[in-house]
Amino acid sequence: MLTAGEVAGLIVAMFWAILVCFLAVVLVRLARLLTQTTKLMADLNDRVVPLLDEVSLTVAETNRQLVAVEAIAGDMKQVSGNMVKVTGVASTLFAKPVIKVSALAHGLRRAVAARRAGSSRASLEGRRR
Repeated sequence: MLTAGEVAGLIVAMFWAILVCFLAVVLVRLARLLTQTTKLMADLNDRVVPLLDEVSLTVAETNRQLVAVEAIAGDMKQVSGNMVKVTGVASTLFAKPVIKVSALAHGLRRAVAARRAGSSRASLEGRRR
């Protein structure tokens, strides 16, 4: 039969054996996790570097296109300024004379109408007498 000290030693030995097995399982899983993480990081690195190169090319092309758009916007600003000037000149050349001619025509119409009204009054007055 075992003494109390031997039983206690046997329990402690079993506890240590279970603890070592548990720690071995944990270490094996941790090693697998680290291996998978290393593979994942290597794969991610293989994918990210070309992606970053493409992004750099895209940004460079976008900057080039923005320069072209700025040039177009500057040209459009210049064209709109020229259109304002042309509109002002056209207004000066055509609108003012047209207004003057229409005012003259209106005045002539009123004068002719007044003259006709005057002559018809005179003829009416002549008929009355």
